[in-house]
Formats: sequence, C-alpha cells, structure tokens
Amino acid sequence: MRLISYFTVGILFGIVMTKSEAISWFRIHEMFRFESFHMYGIIGTAVVLGAVIIWAMKRFKVKTLRDTFVDYTPMKLSVPRHLIAGSIFGLGWAIMGACPGPMFVMLGHGFGIFALVLLGATLGTFTYGVIKDKLIH
Repeated sequence: MRLISYFTVGILFGIVMTKSEAISWFRIHEMFRFESFHMYGIIGTAVVLGAVIIWAMKRFKVKTLRDTFVDYTPMKLSVPRHLIAGSIFGLGWAIMGACPGPMFVMLGHGFGIFALVLLGATLGTFTYGVIKDKLIH
C-alpha cells in the first residue's frame, strides 16, 4: 500500500511539474535572468501551500504512513552556511536547468542525460555526507 501511495504522489508531482512548465529549461533561465515572474509564482505558491498543509496536518493531528503525528521543527538559521549552500544549489540549478525534483520528471520524460545529472547529484550528496564532520558549520 505504501508503495502505491509513493507511486501516485510521484505521478501527480510529475504532472504538476510538466503542466506548470517548471521543468522547462527556458522558464528556469528566464527566472534566473529576472525576465519573468512565472517560476517565482510557482515557488511562492508551493511555499504558501506547503505551510498551510503542514499547519492543517499538525492542527488536525494527521498521522503519517509510519503511524506518527506530523511534526516540524524549524532549523536554526546560520547565515554563512545557508548562503553558501543556497549559492551552490542555485548555481547547479542554473547550469543544469533543473533542481532535484524535476530531474526525476525530466528522466521520466525520456531525457536520458538526466541519469548522469542524478548520478552527479547523488555523488555530491554522498561526498558531503563523508566530509561534513570536517567542514565548518
């Protein structure tokens, strides 16, 4: 049952990303050149909708698939850490034209090169996990 839930959410996510043009290289570069509000509108809508959904899930004591209550504790803001991490993430997003979620959608659309992009993202995440204790946080 859990696998079907994940599969369904993934399909819906792919449809929303495709129909909203959030996987469009043109739209992403248009955003980074500050030429259009389109992507900022999508991101803003996702942030507001996510906040409302998390609030409602906490308010109405919704349980997760693991039978625990939904809980969220904000991370403490660390300006240098988040500025550097956000810059690296944004640079990768601008160069590749996709952030982590839409990478899977692009692969599903048949753009095989995104298998290499996903491999790079996975190796980068793994590398961070290996060296994180040696970094200044």
